Amino acid sequence: MNEPLGQTAIEINCMGKPCPMPLLMLKRELKRALPHQIFLLMSSDPHSEIDITRYCEINKISCQLTKRSEHEFHYLIES
Repeated sequence: MNEPLGQTAIEINCMGKPCPMPLLMLKRELKRALPHQIFLLMSSDPHSEIDITRYCEINKISCQLTKRSEHEFHYLIES
């Protein structure tokens, strides 16, 4: 995943954590986020695809999903 120049993504490692933990961890980080902060959320839970993308869509947050494997999902999110 490519990050905007000059900005490093804050990693949110949710590997091995079942739903709803990936979404809860994202919400916690978004509360602390600066404007236009970039996050890289990594999840192994296939249900996170629905939860994270729907949450971002509802809240008009930019989210790009990359399915790394059957059990690894990466989300590039901009607050």
